[in-house]
Amino acid sequence: MRTKLCETFGIEYPIFAFTRAKEVVVEVSKVGGMGVFGAIAFAVDELEPELEWIDQHIDGRPYGVDVVMPAGIVDAAPPDLESMIPERHRAFVEDVLARYHVPALPESDEEWNGLLAWVHNQARSQVDIALSHPIKLLANALGPPPADVVEKAHAHIVLVAALIGKAEHAQRQVEAGVDIIIAQGTEAGGHTGDVATMVLVPEIVDAVAPTPVLAAGGIGTGRQVAAAMALGAEGVWTGSIWLAVAEADTHPVVVQKLLDASSRDTVRSRSWTGKPARMLRTAWTDAWEQPDSPGALPMPLQFMLVGNAQSRMHHYAEKEARELVGTPVGQIVGTMNKVRTTREVIADLVRGYEEAVGRLDQITSKAGS
Repeated sequence: MRTKLCETFGIEYPIFAFTRAKEVVVEVSKVGGMGVFGAIAFAVDELEPELEWIDQHIDGRPYGVDVVMPAGIVDAAPPDLESMIPERHRAFVEDVLARYHVPALPESDEEWNGLLAWVHNQARSQVDIALSHPIKLLANALGPPPADVVEKAHAHIVLVAALIGKAEHAQRQVEAGVDIIIAQGTEAGGHTGDVATMVLVPEIVDAVAPTPVLAAGGIGTGRQVAAAMALGAEGVWTGSIWLAVAEADTHPVVVQKLLDASSRDTVRSRSWTGKPARMLRTAWTDAWEQPDSPGALPMPLQFMLVGNAQSRMHHYAEKEARELVGTPVGQIVGTMNKVRTTREVIADLVRGYEEAVGRLDQITSKAGS
């Protein structure tokens, strides 16, 4: 399974694991893949201790950090952004929660940070923190990373990757100095376009060669890793499969929902951030598609609007909010039917890849005899 990216990063398998769980980052990297820590889930002052923990436990193995610096969004101070949220939208959110009798958060809970790093000034702070650690990769989603961020990463000998869902964006990313393109098909969890992985990956490979491409979207088995390689990818970018591993911090109710879900139980919804994101279909995502919905706000306003509601849903997931609570996840959820350890997942991916390649070798041998 070794590719040029294995040599570049000093890893055994070109399996990149995006996750917000630091324990998963460490386990993936220790077993020969490359863990990539999702920074967006953490306020700026929370990121430093998370990365310190990774540094202390990863035994010098390489890892990366993923930030979000969306193109074309409003970038202002939180008070100004708050004033842009219409009261109609606030009332709709409260009405949905009231239908399911979801209480307010206990006073003892910390105040929720409604912005996190969805705007550039906060994302840049995350970049600075990340580059103060021995990371090997800085990944960005939702548009080309700013030129100064790319330059800063390169100055720290850190490669830059970017996620895209359209072929026309690929060359633009390379021209911006991006070192690795992550071609993410519509099957993927989180923000995604509408082109399938099987179509998108070879288009991107041809468009940006010799820049290496990672395939993403609907990849959770070794057979799918082999298919990605056959399409010209130099590795795979995985995310959803790590939500249900033993080391993940996913809420138990959400884990059970993932294990019970089929590949048809996801939906591309703007209800999370304002941009289309594939999520587990729940009563919450359904509510935003009903006639009485005011419609999603643009990023980052939608996330600010619903952030407190998301916290309430997770806090009360065991009872009142069980039907509402969910998570971004891809269509691969249909194969996520049991909890495994991170090491077991990597082992299964490698084994499945080897078996798939072996079958192809047998077919080729028979055809040539």
